Amino acid sequence: MTTLASSSSERRTTTSIGRVIHWLDSVPYSALAIPLRLAVATVFWNSAMAKLANWDTAIALFAEEYRVPLLPPDLAAYMAVSMELATPVLLALGLLTRPAALVLLGMTAVIQIFVYPLAWPTHIQWAAMLLVLLCRGPGRLSLDYVLRRRLGAEPK
Repeated sequence: MTTLASSSSERRTTTSIGRVIHWLDSVPYSALAIPLRLAVATVFWNSAMAKLANWDTAIALFAEEYRVPLLPPDLAAYMAVSMELATPVLLALGLLTRPAALVLLGMTAVIQIFVYPLAWPTHIQWAAMLLVLLCRGPGRLSLDYVLRRRLGAEPK
């Protein structure tokens, strides 16, 4: 009798787990893309705000600590803050999402390789989010989707 009861209990547990997995599988990508876009946008936006809060310190960091190869510190700082201001806005709006993700993926690679090579656990998280956005796009709740539909490039 205990074998029959435990077998029935196992079936209920398996069925419940199956329902949860089915429910999770049914979450639309668009619902997942929004937090991805906002999370990675926040990282880079906050970095821009920190640089702009004290520009002299930002320039000093590029000259003494970051030392991006081939670029003078002033130019590297201006380029970085420009990317960190523009791309988060694009990601939040879901506008030009794939190009913005590609730019930030490149920036992440530069940071990883030349600036903070030991910070790979953080950089791999950024890269993972950016790769999903690059490969799958911003989802339906985005200006990219609206524009593609208006231009006739997106199935209705």
